[in-house]
Amino acid sequence: MPDELELRDIYGPPMERARIKTLRRLDGHCRRFIELSPFLCLGTSSAAGNDVTPRGDRPGFVHILDDATLAIPDWPGNNRLDSLENIVENPNVGLLFLIPGVDESLRVNGEARISVDAGLLGRWEVNGKHPRSVLLVDVKEAFLHCGKALIRSKLWHADYKVDRSALPSYGQMLKDQIEIADTAEEIECSVAQAYREKLY
Repeated sequence: MPDELELRDIYGPPMERARIKTLRRLDGHCRRFIELSPFLCLGTSSAAGNDVTPRGDRPGFVHILDDATLAIPDWPGNNRLDSLENIVENPNVGLLFLIPGVDESLRVNGEARISVDAGLLGRWEVNGKHPRSVLLVDVKEAFLHCGKALIRSKLWHADYKVDRSALPSYGQMLKDQIEIADTAEEIECSVAQAYREKLY
């Protein structure tokens, strides 16, 4: 595997604007990007391993408390708590914000802490329900990322959408991957019920 110097020889130096674009706080453009984003990927790590998890809701679900602090609600999931347990051990996180139809993305790196403060949880409410915890992220770095990856992938192109029938059902894939007594149909019914009744 090449070392850092060898990698630099292979790739060359970064463009000047790429090198200096890192912000230490959120500016107006970063704030607007976050306000419009319904989806982010959260990267965490610990001695046990690494994790990237999707987080999503209506645009603006990530609250900007100030120009250096973000609040991300933790709505019901699978209760594995991979990301949260990583953060307890190692607060360093990476966020990647996406906006459907926009090829550029926003990267935010920082330190996170978990809050169960009732006043903070009360900022979000759906059908009388509140998140179980909130992830507070102290922004250390923020910068816009060019759209090359999304352009190459044609992520937002309608003709690149995959018909769901190209894959087995989620229930069938789980049934094939793990030893469980439930049938694929039972798993699928359970998942569908959770989507209907336990989204929040």
